[in-house]
Amino acid sequence: MDTQTPVEPEAAPGAGPEPEHRSRNPIDRLGLPRGARIALDWVVTIAGAILIVLALKAWVVNPYRIPSSSMEPTLHCARPAEGCLAGLSDRVLANRFIYRFRDPHRGEIVVFKAPPLTEVRGCGGGAFVKRLIGLPGDTVSYDGSRLRIDGKLIDEKYVELGRRGGTTGEWHVPKGEYFMMGDNRRDSCDSRVWGPVPRKNLIGPVIMTYWPPNRISFR
Repeated sequence: MDTQTPVEPEAAPGAGPEPEHRSRNPIDRLGLPRGARIALDWVVTIAGAILIVLALKAWVVNPYRIPSSSMEPTLHCARPAEGCLAGLSDRVLANRFIYRFRDPHRGEIVVFKAPPLTEVRGCGGGAFVKRLIGLPGDTVSYDGSRLRIDGKLIDEKYVELGRRGGTTGEWHVPKGEYFMMGDNRRDSCDSRVWGPVPRKNLIGPVIMTYWPPNRISFR
């Protein structure tokens, strides 16, 4: 029986060699050894992730730790600090962009940059977390147990009976500023001591407690 040797298909006239496949990854085009390409790819990936995190912190959300008992029991700080109820401090996220689109609301828990008088009055500086009580134009009065806004009694379920007290008085909130108070009134260095906070100092409202795990909640 005759056998036939397989033949290669004839190339079409004018057809040249198949084009070489080129990677779309710029790192692969550098001509580096494989190990160096892998290392460089990891460096670029990690750097990109860091930039994304930094951008989120700068413009979207930012984490904060509760350092003192001024917002107990709403937000916990860690023992053995005075007045703290928990073994671990709450970590919260603040929405950094929402106030670009709307005004702050009364009752929100807000992160803000402390005005200069906080350090003058011995309350420290940096970023503070308090509850927004007075809006621009409000008259805030507090007698040690009851809060009134423009003479109207405010029901504050978030303030425990045993944590009422502290500085008393009456304050007018100027235009463009906000009056902040801690939920732990007897142990909060707030606007009663150092005055209202300018709008430009407000970072954003607290939207979530993300740590510790048993305290995870949204606001």
